[in-house]
Amino acid sequence: MFYKYDVIVVGGGHAGCEAAAAAANLGSSVLLITMNMGVIAQMSCNPAMGGVAKGQIVREIDAMGGYSGIIADKTTIQFRMLNRSKGPAMWSPRTQNDRMRFAEEWRLALEQTPNVDFWQDMVSSLLVKEGKVCGVKTSLGVEIESNAVVLTNGTFLNGVIHIGEKKMGGGRTAEKAATGITEQLVGLGFESGRMKTGTPPRVDGRSLDYSKMEEQWGDDDGGKFSYTDTMIPTEKRCCWITYTNPEVHEVLKEGFEKSPMFTGRIKGLGPRYCPSIEDKINRFAERERHQIFVEPEGFNTVEIYVNGFSTSLPEDIQLKALRLIPGFEKVKMFRPGYAIEYDYFPPTQLNLSLETKLINNLFFAGQINGTTGYEEAAAQGFIAGVNAHQKINNKAALILKRSESYIGVLIDDLVTKGTEEPYRMFTSRAEHRLLLRQDNADERLSPIAFELGLINQERIDKVKIKVENSLNIVKYTKEHSANKEIANPILEELGTSTLNQNVKLFALLGRPQITMSNLRRINSDFDTFLKQFDRETIEQAEIKIKYDSYFEKELEIVAKMKKMEDKEIYAEFNYHQLNSLSKEAREKLMKIKPRTLGQASRISGVTPSDISVLMVHISK
Repeated sequence: MFYKYDVIVVGGGHAGCEAAAAAANLGSSVLLITMNMGVIAQMSCNPAMGGVAKGQIVREIDAMGGYSGIIADKTTIQFRMLNRSKGPAMWSPRTQNDRMRFAEEWRLALEQTPNVDFWQDMVSSLLVKEGKVCGVKTSLGVEIESNAVVLTNGTFLNGVIHIGEKKMGGGRTAEKAATGITEQLVGLGFESGRMKTGTPPRVDGRSLDYSKMEEQWGDDDGGKFSYTDTMIPTEKRCCWITYTNPEVHEVLKEGFEKSPMFTGRIKGLGPRYCPSIEDKINRFAERERHQIFVEPEGFNTVEIYVNGFSTSLPEDIQLKALRLIPGFEKVKMFRPGYAIEYDYFPPTQLNLSLETKLINNLFFAGQINGTTGYEEAAAQGFIAGVNAHQKINNKAALILKRSESYIGVLIDDLVTKGTEEPYRMFTSRAEHRLLLRQDNADERLSPIAFELGLINQERIDKVKIKVENSLNIVKYTKEHSANKEIANPILEELGTSTLNQNVKLFALLGRPQITMSNLRRINSDFDTFLKQFDRETIEQAEIKIKYDSYFEKELEIVAKMKKMEDKEIYAEFNYHQLNSLSKEAREKLMKIKPRTLGQASRISGVTPSDISVLMVHISK
């Protein structure tokens, strides 16, 4: 019935879609198996992509030829660049998306990708021979052979949905859980655990009074994720903001005795940084209100996502509390919020390629690794898809460094440190975040993607031109000066000190009060010069000029760390033979088997003195 595939991807969520596309675009024959073809790339939770640190990840995926940025742009109903008031390392793109169109565009993109086939079924077990995966078996009893398998099961592995005292098996509302895989993997020696996530109720937008809420529009300048020429919709939609109040909190407390979270029926840990509404009012009892974002689900639907009101309380309590929120007095609920518990596998059982250590050619990506978020899942899926192709073709794995990408930080954190709660990316997790900005993801990663064959010559040429143009702008500012007679009135207006003599534009732009648009007023020739460049190139040049000295210091730090990051450790290194290592270090190092000395230094329990001992022995 089936011929043998190069790569089988199990699961059609964000991780699975990126994995299938990446492996196929490199030339592998790919079979994407999902339990429901109608919900490929479903936005299970909020209808949005990006955000703080997450937006940087989407741009990185796009820079390497992934699809997430393109799909997000095609289906955006609103774009915002978050944290504009802070430094550029914090700027984070985010889109509000049309949920139905997002899933539709992903399916169309995969259907138009050569080498991708589909099969609707549940994978119940893996085919494993002599420590190597060689295919899958489905609930229909169909056995399909392959050279590699990527598991991206999301919240479906033995998933249980909780609403108040009610619980039911499921990986998502109205979708059944996946069974069999966890039990088989545990039998093969894998360690598993339970995690929890949740989602808010969906309501009828026609029943809301928006006059009692604050409008929240997106940016006017047409920002986007993808570095390609993907067109974005011209039509936009507004979001709204409202707030809970003490009356809402009192009603929610009525349901605490029936809360699966507080009564102990939910054992798995939930995401600390995206707590449920009951968790918020319990942990932050001193706060009289919490912000609620009222987000439309799309252009042509009245369904509304109540962001900030994630809950697993009984549905009658949910509705009663919602109707006490300003603007929600007559709200009609489409479906209640719920919590979901599911199996995951601690990611310390993986190599940096996302291949499992126990079973060759078996890769894990997404929530199966203990992460939360579409963007984190998509990034892992992309890397797993690439590396599944690389492995079966005896090519070097794609392993991104912490100093060159958020994706590198994400995977290194997971594999090296593990996680006991749903892992979410933040800018604070990246020690070199000033170098890992959203504006330069193409400059950082597109050359790597080009070498792999993930992007074409035309696209890498575009990156080179952008870099060259931004450097030409920088060069111009170093060679041309601001006339003090013209500049001083403008400088006074901006509240910065005036000039005693003409100075280079480069030096003037270094002042925090001065922007590129100010320089264009000060020097008309410079304004004329800039008209040949696009907004993104000009913005990147401005960042390079303003943070020039900071970049130099950061690059020096990266260079110093490079010696440790490049110092490879033999895969079969026996740490138990080094008695000079602490007992904890020997145990942790044997379990994780770090690839480099730099990775070893980030393992919890491995001390600087342990690293010194390792360094001596590796040098020998």
